[in-house]
This record gives sequence, structure tokens and C-alpha cells, in this order.
Amino acid sequence: MTEAVATSRQAVDGLLGHRVLRRRSAEVSAESLLRGAWASAVLAGSPVTLAELRAGSAENPAGSAGDSAGSAADPVLHGALRVSAALAGLAGTWPSAPRQVLARLHALAARGLAAEADLGRPRADREVAHRLDVLTEVLGRTAAPAVVIAAIVQAELLSLDAFPPASGVVARAAGRLVLIDRGLDPKSLVVPEVGQLELRAEFEEGLIGYAGGSPEAVAAWIELCATAVALGARESLAICEAIQRG
Repeated sequence: MTEAVATSRQAVDGLLGHRVLRRRSAEVSAESLLRGAWASAVLAGSPVTLAELRAGSAENPAGSAGDSAGSAADPVLHGALRVSAALAGLAGTWPSAPRQVLARLHALAARGLAAEADLGRPRADREVAHRLDVLTEVLGRTAAPAVVIAAIVQAELLSLDAFPPASGVVARAAGRLVLIDRGLDPKSLVVPEVGQLELRAEFEEGLIGYAGGSPEAVAAWIELCATAVALGARESLAICEAIQRG
């Protein structure tokens, strides 16, 4: 696990040294957020391809991304895009009020999927409430590496199905916020969601193991998440190269 975490850190550091980021980091971040929202939506069941998402944005530049005929009726994708657009504004609130941020993420992600009265509310279950309280407490005092914390936050929200029917989108967004807040990826350049999509089968199996609670399974989950971050850094390097080529 330690080696995987170190490798993910090296991958991110390698990305941050790319010359394109000196002047055009905002473009890379915007593309990272778009690809991340798409990948998160696909992991949550959206059938829309990245090409269809781009076509919708090109055909309707004044509207929101994803307004094409192929994606306009997909509330999962639209929720992921809303969440992605809100991350920068929520990053400053996350360290002091993570429960508030999670509620906001759910309200954005689950619009059109859940009843209006349920938006922003975690699943009504005593165990969910307790585990969210514990997670908030841990976030306030842990000094573990960012990748480790992000992995635990995501696994807790996913294994609890804490914010249905958009727990996955909320969990992956919370993981991004940890990477931003803890200084690993302050400009949100990495695309960990694409890495998770690439490792989809492994993540599904890994989450089952995590829920079982054994130390070995938890370590394996963290290693998977670290690998996804490294793959996400590779994706962002490709973005940088594409921008450099023009």
C-alpha cells in the first residue's frame, strides 16, 4: 500500500511539472473536471459517451455541457456535471464543514433522481448517521496522506450508500475535494474518476472487500485508489500534451 501511495504522489508531481501548466492550468483543470464528471456518471450508470457529451457542448455552447439529444434526458450525467462545476466553490468549505458540503453535493447530484424533500439528506439510518459523524471527526484530526484519506472517504460513502441515489457521484466528488484540500492536487488537475473507470471491475470487487472490514481488504482498497490517482495523472498529462500540440 505504501508503495502505491508513493507512486501516485510521484505521478502527480510529474504532471505538475508539465510546461503547459505554467500558463494554461485553468484549461487543464476544466478538461479534467469535464472528463471526471463524465467518468463518474458512467460509473453511476450513465450510457452517454464522452464524444456525445462533447457534441452536446459544441452544438449548444450557450447551454450547459451535455445538452445534446443523447444526454439531455440523462439526470445522472447532469447531476455529475453540476457537482463538477461546484467543486471549486465548495473546496474552501470542505475542511471546516464536510457534512454541509456532502449535503450540497447530494442536492446537486440527485436533482431529478430523488424527491425534492430528500435532496441534501443522507439515508435515514442510525448506522449511516453514526459513521458520518465518525468520518467527520477523523477528517478533522488525521494527518494521513491525501490519497489514503480520499480512499477512506469514498469507501465509507459508497459502502454505506449514504446519499442515494447518487452516492457514487457524491463519494467520488468528496474524494476529489480531499485531494484539493490536502494539497496533493490543489488545482484539481488529476482525473481519478477516469482511473476508476479503467479499473471498474477491480473497484467493484475492492469495495465488497472493504465493506468486510479486514485490514488486508482496506489496504487493497487504498492501493486501488492510489493506482486510480496515478492513472488520472496520466490522463491529465495527455490533456496537457493535446493542449501543447494545439
